[in-house]
Amino acid sequence: MTDHTDHPFFDRRTHGFVRVATATPRTRTADVAANVEGILDELRKAHERQADVVLFPELSLSSYAIDDLHMQTALLDAVERGVGEIVTASAELSPVAVIGAPLRRNGRIYNCALAIAGGRLLGVVPKSFLPNYREYYEKRWFAHGRGCIGLEITVGGETTPFGTDVLFEAENLPGFCFALEICEDFWAPEPPSTRAALAGATIVLNLSASNITIGKADERHMLCRSQSSRAVCAYAYSASGHGESTTDLAWDGQGMIYELGDLLAESQRFDLKPELCMADVDIPRILGDRMRMQTFNDGAEAAGRPEHLYRRVRFEHAAVPGDSGLIRPIRRFPFVPNRPHKLDEDCYEAFNIQIDALMRRFQATSGQHMVLGVSGGLDSTHALLVAAKVCDRLDLPRTTIRGYTMPGFGTSEGTKSNAWKLMEAMGITAEEIDIRPAAQRMLEDIGHPFAKGEPVYDTTFENVQAGLRTDYLFRLAGQHSGFVLGTGDLSELALGWCTYGVGDQMSHYAVNSGVPKTLIQYLIRWATRTDQFDSETDAVLEAILATEISPELVPAGEDGEIQSTQSVIGPYELNDFFLHHTIRWGHAPGHIAFLAWHAWKDASAGLWPVEFPEAAKNEYDLATIAKWLENFLKRFFAFSQFKRSALPNGPKVSAGGALSPRGDWRAPSDAVASAWLEELRRALPPM
Repeated sequence: MTDHTDHPFFDRRTHGFVRVATATPRTRTADVAANVEGILDELRKAHERQADVVLFPELSLSSYAIDDLHMQTALLDAVERGVGEIVTASAELSPVAVIGAPLRRNGRIYNCALAIAGGRLLGVVPKSFLPNYREYYEKRWFAHGRGCIGLEITVGGETTPFGTDVLFEAENLPGFCFALEICEDFWAPEPPSTRAALAGATIVLNLSASNITIGKADERHMLCRSQSSRAVCAYAYSASGHGESTTDLAWDGQGMIYELGDLLAESQRFDLKPELCMADVDIPRILGDRMRMQTFNDGAEAAGRPEHLYRRVRFEHAAVPGDSGLIRPIRRFPFVPNRPHKLDEDCYEAFNIQIDALMRRFQATSGQHMVLGVSGGLDSTHALLVAAKVCDRLDLPRTTIRGYTMPGFGTSEGTKSNAWKLMEAMGITAEEIDIRPAAQRMLEDIGHPFAKGEPVYDTTFENVQAGLRTDYLFRLAGQHSGFVLGTGDLSELALGWCTYGVGDQMSHYAVNSGVPKTLIQYLIRWATRTDQFDSETDAVLEAILATEISPELVPAGEDGEIQSTQSVIGPYELNDFFLHHTIRWGHAPGHIAFLAWHAWKDASAGLWPVEFPEAAKNEYDLATIAKWLENFLKRFFAFSQFKRSALPNGPKVSAGGALSPRGDWRAPSDAVASAWLEELRRALPPM
């Protein structure tokens, strides 16, 4: 494979990632020279770590808590000289520096945010909302910036744009457009960053002083998370830390970076040492979400399309060449709950979405039974668990569920035994129908070679068995005034790994259609960990979890090896990763491959949920990822949509997406995958 430094694929900027850093610099109260050095120290560190922009706290040049010293000429003169020093130093440093300083203009002092890069003072944004309550007295010293539009300011002899109407945009990093706001601005009922985002800013940087009190860190998190979600952007926040005056207040130096409501990175609070908090922001993810969310675009229209109200200061970003890695949490299992403190709540919610949906459908049909095939595999097991909970909630006997195990030519004793143990442990009505005689007759009728004793195990051979099972279930449902509960999952629908028509693609209600394979595995394991059922049931569930995923339609080989689903369609953990980034974010295949490589290239890479042993045991190199991604693209875009277009009803479960033609995903059944395959080929290095 090409060396990492030689091919654009391995450069995060190729894929639209912007490295954002928040800095808590070494500071000294009212000592401008010391504060300049503290800022430059962190800026040089950020340069070495290939940051694209570094955010410093509010009034970081002068210090925040200096009261009437803000109005001292000697200090203000020193601040202007300090700005000049940082501007000069920035000519040799790659990141954009965003610093805070008190600046004079037209007989007023403003609390300002300054953007500096490439030896230039790019522009200055004044604070819009000045707190003047409880411990704050900012109106005593500063003028507010509201209404400062289209103005300029001269700092140290250099004239630059000044106002709340300034956005900063890199000419050579598409989508890297940032806005500035200062502390109280984002406590306001209508933060300035909302309009800036509607005007096109993808990243908002908040310079804050923000003294710390009990519970305030949570409030900041809430505001950052909310604004990054509501404004569909990345939001970085940097608060003053150790070194500010503690005459009346204390400081914790909280830094954090959010993207679309997701926390990417957070600093260590109350750290005595300077600190950089850093993460790579996914600009295509932000722009893709804005493209999908018509409410965001309607909001821009309702606000008068504010892009014409802003001046865009463009600059050439001095990127450091070479492989810079990726500083970003990447979830290997994006459909699976991964918040340890909310784990039970999230799993309970996922499980009960299915339970509530099935309860409503069962009540609406006025049926007497739920009918399903129980194979001893993951999907039918999970569907049975959901159905059992429905019976419990509706005070119905579990015998309301009619479960059938239907052994075929490839059924193993292990899965058949597990199916019976599970049905008995759950206390449902359980029966067995051997489909082999009927399958043999059908194969004879159509002249299939297997019926003549030839070991031909083709798609027809498999589909005859899958179709018969579904046919039996529908007739049984009619016989017993019930309806067929579909067991196929979201991953199988994505890959077309189901038999169309009278096959496992069809049912009266597809309770698992919004749940991918990785989530089904996790929810079954959660059920055993939280005593959702009795110990006898839990023992069977653990055995099922440990079983190889297989349709068991082909007889085992001479060595006893059973048919393996994942050897044909690829590992479900990769396919679910591809699926999430395709349907939720619309990422290009090259972008998905880049993310997957960083998530799966070694056992320590990526983030996985707690108590999920499958997460840690596999690694995939880029060649393997590319192979299965190409397979996924072909199956998803070209081969399988006709099956999804005729999908039975079933509930959406994950925010990561669903494939119902009446919900998340609508596509033509006769599309081709050429555009996606070509993009992947262009993006990948030679292998």
